[in-house]
Amino acid sequence: MEPVTDYRRRLEEATVRPALGVSRGFWVLVAGLLTVIAWGLYAWTTQLHDGLIVTGMRDRIAWGLYISVFVFFIGISHAGTLISAILRVTKAGWRAPITRIAEFITVVALVCGASMIVVDMGRPDRLANVLIHGRWQSPILWDVLAISTYLTASLVYLYMPMIPDLAFFRDRLAGEVPRWRSRLYRMLALGWRGLPGQRTALLKAIGILMIVIIPVAVSVHTVVSWIFGMTLRVGWNSTIFGLLFVAGAIFSGIATLVIVMAVLRKLYHLEEYITEKHFVNLGYLLAAFTLIMMYINASEYLTTGFKLEEGEEFLFRQLFLGQFAGLYWFYFLGGLAIPGLLILVKRTRTIAGVVTAAVLVDLAMFVERYFIVISAQRVPLMPYVPFEYTPTWVEWSIFGAGLALFVLIIAVFVKVFPIMAVWEIVEEHEGTHAEEQRLASAEDRL
Repeated sequence: MEPVTDYRRRLEEATVRPALGVSRGFWVLVAGLLTVIAWGLYAWTTQLHDGLIVTGMRDRIAWGLYISVFVFFIGISHAGTLISAILRVTKAGWRAPITRIAEFITVVALVCGASMIVVDMGRPDRLANVLIHGRWQSPILWDVLAISTYLTASLVYLYMPMIPDLAFFRDRLAGEVPRWRSRLYRMLALGWRGLPGQRTALLKAIGILMIVIIPVAVSVHTVVSWIFGMTLRVGWNSTIFGLLFVAGAIFSGIATLVIVMAVLRKLYHLEEYITEKHFVNLGYLLAAFTLIMMYINASEYLTTGFKLEEGEEFLFRQLFLGQFAGLYWFYFLGGLAIPGLLILVKRTRTIAGVVTAAVLVDLAMFVERYFIVISAQRVPLMPYVPFEYTPTWVEWSIFGAGLALFVLIIAVFVKVFPIMAVWEIVEEHEGTHAEEQRLASAEDRL
């Protein structure tokens, strides 16, 4: 293995490079994303002016695309904090180059997901009433508290490991970036000098956070599922929803991490640090959760279908044969079976194969959120004709703005903050280098 100093120098240059230059392509991307966001804001002002009548939602289907997007974003938030924490706890050395990306995805996804709740309210001026007059018996209030706690914990968990790298940016970029950025790095670095006492305190704090964050992350999507599961509505009245939502969240979270990794790796030439090993290892996690999701779906639908209580037949017909059949079979075949096969077969277990599987998983998991939310509300509670719901241009525009906001925040973050955890990657490299030297010395003695 090459000397650690040469490796560290290249790593630091690769980490600094995105923060120093802004290309014309970046400004084109930002302009395009801002245009989409502006159109979404226009659609939202239309909704605020005319009311929710401009959407496809009515009294029979009161939750539509907005809630589907909310559940999807909260799901992919598990890409970072939970996955990063689990990999830290298990001391998986290969995790170092991808943890920063993963942890930031969590924060951005939570912000975008929470914004969909504000949009869905119709009267955002009444948002404070949820806390002022909220009932502790309501799963909705539990959800607000769980997401607020998770967002706070995720911000801290993102920030703490970044302190040494912010100090590196403070020293390395002095005089090369605008003054506001130099002041920002200096303030956020908290006087970090890499002293033994500072490192001990930081590692202890990260160790506590990574233990605490795992049950917090699991509880968040469990509570999201309870908003549905604690009703008597056919299709939602399920005790397995907590497990389904948590497993689906980790599943889509891993897929989102793979996609973002692939894009940043290509744009900023990080091939030396984000290698095929990272994609393949995450691919194995995807494959494992493919099997978990298949098991949960089989357990849910077989037990429900065997009994086929009142209303369940209508739900099953529209889900497997009727209006939602195309969406369901795309979810099952395109989001579970095909991605699993892509990773199972050695020939397709490549970067391209894993990224393809991840794209399919994310599309399928969004579709699954959509038909879970909508299909159950179409089951008649009284003898009336089932209502047909179709999202309007307002809903699609706001959804597009949410996706654009997600991409924009990540794009700006990469230009301002360290894209990789330099100090963690260097420590991993030093440990591998020392182990190789030890083995080489042992072979020489033999």
